[in-house]
Amino acid sequence: MRSSITFKLFLAILATCIVVALAMGMAVRYSFDSGFDDYIRERENQRLDSLAQVLAIDYAEAGGWSFLGEGGERWWRSLRLSRYARPGDRDRDRDGGPPPGPPPRVTLLDADGGWLAGPRVRSGAELRRHPVTVEGRTVGWLLSPPPMPMVLNDEIDRQFQSRQLRATWVIVGLSVLLAALVSLLLARLLLVPVRRIAQATRRLADGDFDIRVRVGAPDELGRLARDFNRLAHSLARNARLRRELMADMSHELRTPLSVLRGEIEALQDGLRAPDEAALASLAHEIGRLNRLVDDLRELSLADAGALDYHMRPLDLSVLAARALDAVRDRYARAGLALEQEIEPGLRLSGDERRLEQLLANLLENSLRYTDSPGRVRLRAGRRDGRIVLEVADTAPSVEPDQMPRLFDRLYRVESSRSRLHGGSGLGLSICRSIVQAHGGRISATASSLGGLVIRVEWPLADDGRAADAADGADGFPAMDEE
Repeated sequence: MRSSITFKLFLAILATCIVVALAMGMAVRYSFDSGFDDYIRERENQRLDSLAQVLAIDYAEAGGWSFLGEGGERWWRSLRLSRYARPGDRDRDRDGGPPPGPPPRVTLLDADGGWLAGPRVRSGAELRRHPVTVEGRTVGWLLSPPPMPMVLNDEIDRQFQSRQLRATWVIVGLSVLLAALVSLLLARLLLVPVRRIAQATRRLADGDFDIRVRVGAPDELGRLARDFNRLAHSLARNARLRRELMADMSHELRTPLSVLRGEIEALQDGLRAPDEAALASLAHEIGRLNRLVDDLRELSLADAGALDYHMRPLDLSVLAARALDAVRDRYARAGLALEQEIEPGLRLSGDERRLEQLLANLLENSLRYTDSPGRVRLRAGRRDGRIVLEVADTAPSVEPDQMPRLFDRLYRVESSRSRLHGGSGLGLSICRSIVQAHGGRISATASSLGGLVIRVEWPLADDGRAADAADGADGFPAMDEE
């Protein structure tokens, strides 16, 4: 439990809440103490002011301080009439009794500083002075010591202070308990998606690629859940492709091997003479095996990023024209018309050998799978700041839902047709790897000629941008938006 993230998160939230609660309690206590001191000072000032008013009235009626007399009864009466008198003192004043308890620490002086009533004070003592004024003239002074902070002489004040202190710490204690409960709930609720993803990850590690987690709120945990689902989908797709690849590879290898075994057994049993035709048949099947192994090696190197690419500025127009010349005779023998629309000066940065392989594969793909008589058209030009290469052919075409899979390994629309024409189903996969290595993209769509069009797009090379700006799109005006 102590090593779990739930416990750690609980402690972190609880510690934060406790610190905040203690800080608030101390702040409330400090605020109460400071405010209560101000309250005591203000109350003392009000009492002095009330006593000064009572003495001023008596002074005006008597015409001086003679009303105080020798016994000091009028002084005590003035104290009881002022706010210095407590409620019990005023009741005793009506009964004529003496004031209970110690007298207030207030001294009355005349205007010249002579003592009149109250406790005598020594000179130099730190006292507060409050004037007694009659008709705007100061006729005396009230002296009192400054109130000591939080020194409470009134029992009611002490009880109030005690209640406030207890209430403060009770509130702090309840806040800590509430914080502990809320921290525990938050720690559990916040980590529910994490635990769910952790359980799903263990199942994914055990090979259950169909597992998915519920995506909650659009926060970091929600994005993590979506990323996990994408990972699971990718792993499931890769596992399916791997199974299909193994099945297709077994099928592709079994066909030429079966033919070779049949031919050899026929030669061994004397059913077929070891003539030139038999040897040519064996050589043909061995060639198929070699091409399949070479394509697989090429594709595995491309997936591992181990293919060598020597990038340099090239003229794609020259490479395209050279590739067309290499297959022109074969197209003529197959009954296919070969057309070309190549804009001159198409400069890009690439590997010459790999781009020649790309063009050869695209033209070979159309040569194998276009019905005779038919047409194959190669077009290359600029469009929207990019170099676009298209190889379009006539019927047959491919169903729209199958076009995205044409670049998958060993995928064939019709497996028998691929075997008939000697295709391994890896040519377009290798083309995609070459195009991606050159920073381009490749796609397959329906052709306006009735068959299929393979479109390849590359960014323009730096040294061709100036010419492109001058030419615009005029060099490739009639490209189909298929």
